[in-house]
Amino acid sequence: MTSLRVTSLRATTGLAEVGRHVTFAGRVLATLPTALVRYRRQVVKEVVDVGFGSTSLIAGGGTIGIVLAMSAVAAIMVGVETYRGLDLIGMTTLSGMLSAMANTRELAPVVASIALAAKVGTGFTARLGSMRISDEIDALDAMSVPTVPYLAGTRVIATMICIVPLYAVGLVATYIATRVVVVHVNGGSAGTYDHFFHITLGPEDVLYSLIKAVVFALVIVLVHCSYGYHATGGPEGVGRAAGRALRTSILLIGFIDIVLTFALWGLVPEVPALGIT
Repeated sequence: MTSLRVTSLRATTGLAEVGRHVTFAGRVLATLPTALVRYRRQVVKEVVDVGFGSTSLIAGGGTIGIVLAMSAVAAIMVGVETYRGLDLIGMTTLSGMLSAMANTRELAPVVASIALAAKVGTGFTARLGSMRISDEIDALDAMSVPTVPYLAGTRVIATMICIVPLYAVGLVATYIATRVVVVHVNGGSAGTYDHFFHITLGPEDVLYSLIKAVVFALVIVLVHCSYGYHATGGPEGVGRAAGRALRTSILLIGFIDIVLTFALWGLVPEVPALGIT
């Protein structure tokens, strides 16, 4: 009976926490117009912080630099293993096709989102958590400042503004890195690679990929802001909240990625230019 009671208590607590985060996300989304109209200066400040960090790219590890580096490194490995695998069956000419599909549909949005969660998301959790444990959020409430739009809504808007150029940088980095590996390192044909790359990659693929990145970014910001806003237990509690937020956002990215891939591209992949439908 004791173990059953403990299990039941944990399940109830878990459901209550999920409900708290979902409710917070709903409140943030509902107050986005207020944040955009009343706190435009704060939005601009957050845009600079999300895109470049609080200091230089080298010292602060700006988000642009992190997305660029992580995307390039991941794409290099895609190029290496793609060429090796296709070389075993004598089909290295299809490297461009696999590069266009893998980088656009899966690699670029997932890598950029993980970088965003690790750099921007954890920063949001730490800042809001430190404000919570130092009673700064309570002080804003006492001054009749709506903390949800001011602290969370502005960060959501700033991230939505930044995610498009950030993601564009990461996507281009994956294309360039994979091509360099296949063509210049492994000696593949540049013309053949570019031919299959361009006939495989359509504008709708880039649009769908951007949709995935935007959805991932929205989920990341909502999760991390919620954990920071509800942090308890002093500095140690803020650290735990940041870790839980990062784990939660990465798990959600993986789950949503599967759902969006099937929803946007279907269960069976298609490449109309190659007659694969």
